Amino acid sequence: MANVQYYDVIQKPVITEKSMNAMAEKKYTFLVHPEANKTMIKEAVEKMFDGVKVASVNTMNADGKTKRRGMTYGKTAKTKKAIVQLTADSKDIEIFSGL
Repeated sequence: MANVQYYDVIQKPVITEKSMNAMAEKKYTFLVHPEANKTMIKEAVEKMFDGVKVASVNTMNADGKTKRRGMTYGKTAKTKKAIVQLTADSKDIEIFSGL
């Protein structure tokens, strides 16, 4: 596995209607590095956001889609998404507070 630092694990938050509704249950969704595992994601969230304790992490992989431009075929990049469940006594994550 590549040497992935904790600040490289979380790439950006996922803001959709479904992920916003899950925030009521303290579930936050992030796009993460494709080679990151659940332990790395948990450590990265706890280091990047103060007062946050992670209860569980669920991950899902999405393969790149085949795209075509004229006669040329290519693929979009594969992605990995993580849903992070926080503990009940944990603070909320600030980057989602104004949404």
